[in-house]
Amino acid sequence: MGEIKKELILIPKAENYIQYMLELIMKLPRTEKFNIGNEYKISMYSMLEEILLLSKIPEEEKLGYINKIDARLNCQRILLRIMNKNKWIDERKFNYVIENIYEMGKIIGGLVKYYAKNNKK
Repeated sequence: MGEIKKELILIPKAENYIQYMLELIMKLPRTEKFNIGNEYKISMYSMLEEILLLSKIPEEEKLGYINKIDARLNCQRILLRIMNKNKWIDERKFNYVIENIYEMGKIIGGLVKYYAKNNKK
């Protein structure tokens, strides 16, 4: 039951993260808003959809979805570093978003361990 609770905790964290990132993306330089910003949004929305599907799919399929969510978080981390290196976002915002990604990553890591262990049976 605890892992299901982690899945549900992930939903509001993802919502808050996406809302903050949308506001941040809207403030990017115009050309980047439509380039890297669009890629970032697509990645976030796909991740949110996969998070929502976690509670709807059979146990044996969950590990695949969790790995997809983890890969999307890693992609977003890289895009965020690019934004920071190019000074499109300031250090304070970068650190705040990285902390949010880190928190979601810890939850995802726990889910990976749980479902990897339980799928071996």
